[in-house]
Amino acid sequence: MKSTDLCLSSRGSEVVLVTSSDEKYPPENIIDGSSETFWTTTGMFPQEFIISFHKCVKISKLTIQCYLVRSLRIEKSLSKNPVDFEVCTEKDLQYTEGALQTEEFSLPEFQATYLRFIIKSAFDHFVSVHTVMAEGVAENL
Repeated sequence: MKSTDLCLSSRGSEVVLVTSSDEKYPPENIIDGSSETFWTTTGMFPQEFIISFHKCVKISKLTIQCYLVRSLRIEKSLSKNPVDFEVCTEKDLQYTEGALQTEEFSLPEFQATYLRFIIKSAFDHFVSVHTVMAEGVAENL
């Protein structure tokens, strides 16, 4: 099977939870496939968002494009509901003056129905998340 970006809304993925929201920068922008659009936090940390695949997927690589994120934790769940998350990875990101942070996470292949991204801290009061990409294949269950 060909590996594809499983996080696209056009593939059925959905942002099912965010801890802050601004109607000008909705969370759906994270999964629209464009780095020109984004979701922004409204201050205070940690902040988080959860992406649902609505089915079991097998992921081999995660990429996030964001701005001003200092510390990030990514968790996965195989449950039918967004519960029972397990840590996939945690990382402190480098500050990039005036440019998007593009962070790739090459992980051992894993299965998930949900991904939770927890922005633990930032370089400023607000951060933006432009895209999340999950390379992998949908499971045929």
